[in-house]
Amino acid sequence: MEAWVFYSMLVLMMLAAFLYSSVGHGGASSYLTLMTLFNYLPEEIKPTALILNMFVSGIAFWSFRKVCVFPVKLFLQLVIFSMPLAFLGGSIDLDPLWYKRILAVVLLFAIFRLLSNRTIKSENSISQNFILVACIGAVIGFVSGLIGIGGGIILSPILLFLGWTDIKETSAVSALFIFLNSLAGLMGSQANLIELSSDTYILLPCTLVAGILGSKLAANYFNTKVLRYFLATVLLIASIKFLILS
Repeated sequence: MEAWVFYSMLVLMMLAAFLYSSVGHGGASSYLTLMTLFNYLPEEIKPTALILNMFVSGIAFWSFRKVCVFPVKLFLQLVIFSMPLAFLGGSIDLDPLWYKRILAVVLLFAIFRLLSNRTIKSENSISQNFILVACIGAVIGFVSGLIGIGGGIILSPILLFLGWTDIKETSAVSALFIFLNSLAGLMGSQANLIELSSDTYILLPCTLVAGILGSKLAANYFNTKVLRYFLATVLLIASIKFLILS
């Protein structure tokens, strides 16, 4: 890869990390897409994206947890079912074609909900039934491990739609959810012999810096309306990518 091509990709990766961390996401879907477009080896793409995802989402969680009341009970119910399924999904070498198409449709619906004039409020929420929460966590965990993402891009609109969390609580829950699911997916993929890209040592610190900036600005200076538009933008980008690349 020529130097100018690599640095072009690096700038795009940093932009992705900045944007995704601003809404509590890790950016794995963007990393997967960019590394695919820039012709990285298939066996390098998934584990490299998951590692970048872990670090950026970890930074996002650290920023957002300080500016909201973290819903511990809800998070634990989600993650105890998502992590084992993320591990299982990560161990499966399966073409994610149909998953991407389905996710694209779901994300478009989520974007419509986020951009509608009706404000999403927790007092209008659906009751947090344990079985419902467990099913959501398990399904998102499995799909996340299978495709190589952390799952926040699916979890965020669901939490908002059900009215279980506000924007900043959603960002905090999604960030930690992404971190743990990425870890579980990475551990599961060891069965397929992990091979990291040699560029990881350059990509990691650069995406970390961008992730710190994005999460700090969003957690401390952006209002919820701005965050809603940021989240809608992130979901739209992911939806388009899933449609085009599937």
